[in-house]
Amino acid sequence: MRVAILISGGGSNMVRLVQAMQAEGFATPVLVLSNDPAAAGLAKAQAMGVPVAAVDHRPFGKDRTAFEAALLPPLLAAAPDVICLAGFMRVLTPEFVRSFEGRMLNIHPSLLPLYPGLHTHQRALDAGDAVAGCTVHEVTGALDAGPILGQAQVPVLPGDTADSLAARVLVQEHRLYPAVLRRFVAGDRTPLELPPDA
Repeated sequence: MRVAILISGGGSNMVRLVQAMQAEGFATPVLVLSNDPAAAGLAKAQAMGVPVAAVDHRPFGKDRTAFEAALLPPLLAAAPDVICLAGFMRVLTPEFVRSFEGRMLNIHPSLLPLYPGLHTHQRALDAGDAVAGCTVHEVTGALDAGPILGQAQVPVLPGDTADSLAARVLVQEHRLYPAVLRRFVAGDRTPLELPPDA
């Protein structure tokens, strides 16, 4: 299976996915693509021997369709079987998502269906939740609403801030995403509940 990874920033989840694929051989990373040519994750991917490309979203303004049309050539040239969104901070149109339906995954920093969208950690704190976490799901035309493929929980501790909670959730993201991708490329879409600190 050929895997393309879309990022917007430092790409820490992308790094974990590439490391797992390269170490275990369950899939091949064929492209890391960013909407920001200055994304730090691009240099990290290059250092790991993965081809990279960037399509700056800013010249397209609010024209998401035009931006996505520019994303397609490098993406299709890589011929991915699976696309992983890993901190890709652009909302994709339903039309774009349909082109890759059943083949696109995303990781989200909440226990979906709780807190789709942004500011997930602050929203969990504001709600007084005892538990937070992350979710890997299939991407559909509805934001953060596709079938859940895996989740990992993190206890909310007294005195937690959005930043401290985010840091602990990120540790679990780095465990969960490779584990789900490994199962997904093998055809297993049953939801994975990652035990804490396994």
